[in-house]
Amino acid sequence: MEREFKGSSRLSTRQMAVVGMLSGITFFMGLTRLGFIPLPTGVNATIMHLPVIIGTIIEGPLVGSIIGLAFGLFSMYQAFTAPSLLSFWFWNPIIALVPRVLIVLSTYYVYKLFKGRYKSFSIGAASVAGTLTNTIGVLLLSYFFYFEKIAEVTNTSASAVPKFMLTIALTNGIPEAAISALISIPVVLALLKIRR
Repeated sequence: MEREFKGSSRLSTRQMAVVGMLSGITFFMGLTRLGFIPLPTGVNATIMHLPVIIGTIIEGPLVGSIIGLAFGLFSMYQAFTAPSLLSFWFWNPIIALVPRVLIVLSTYYVYKLFKGRYKSFSIGAASVAGTLTNTIGVLLLSYFFYFEKIAEVTNTSASAVPKFMLTIALTNGIPEAAISALISIPVVLALLKIRR
């Protein structure tokens, strides 16, 4: 079921179909805004990374990486075509692409670590790990590249930027991780049954 990093780098017909389908779902969720869930805090939790997590668990890291790359490229497209206050983060290809592909590493290895025990738990833990990798990766890279600009556009002092970033991590990261697990578990379990 799982595809190791070593071995053939070719995609099977089924894997190509999964890449196309899940990448298409990513674009659809972004274009229709269905990939963003309003929270009571006034921010949006995103589920745009879910196809990357699902593809990684179902078909392995190569498939997940391609979907992650598609997600990152779409993030760049969206940042340029529908800019918001912090869209400049995703004008930078390092911020737009690297965390999206790193989702695959944490998802794959956490799932592999717990896979032999409880299927639902392993899927949920992998989903949480992948989600937090994305959130923390984007925030850390944005902080590193744009510390001063973040203070400028948010009209805060430089000393307040870490607090601002931590607030985003808590208000977005935790709900996104929980939503990710709640959606991924039944979807992945259903897909694994179909594959048998």
